[in-house]
Amino acid sequence: MSQEGYDKLIAELKHLESVERPKASAAIAEARDKGDLSENSEYDAAKEAQGHLEAKINQLKLAISEAKIVDTSRLSTDAVQILSKVEMTNMANKAKMAYTIVSESEANLREGKISITTPIAQGLLNHKVGDEVEVKIPRGTIKLRIDKITVG
Repeated sequence: MSQEGYDKLIAELKHLESVERPKASAAIAEARDKGDLSENSEYDAAKEAQGHLEAKINQLKLAISEAKIVDTSRLSTDAVQILSKVEMTNMANKAKMAYTIVSESEANLREGKISITTPIAQGLLNHKVGDEVEVKIPRGTIKLRIDKITVG
């Protein structure tokens, strides 16, 4: 994982614990004050929302505890690996694409970041500039030529 991705996880965890958790507790208290809990759907909804929030907090804590930060200065551009930015050409339609291969928690297609677990990333790993790789995707197989590898 990149330092940037790790910092985002830490910031999100702090926000959930310091802002969202107190909001959830306040919503439960407010709903509880409305009387009979056995028929109080607002209370049930607030408790369920709190459960989802706590699950998200626990998931983030686990991701942070298991995270390994990659020193990008030590990465090579010889072959595709995690945190490589890969520029490639789809050989069928000559479309140019560029993706950065990141950890699952950092993936964001709008930012051009794909998870290392995706078929495209798996197909590109360990290949070099000029290599043509066939990648099985849900719609079939595509042939990609690696044009450039950079870091980050």
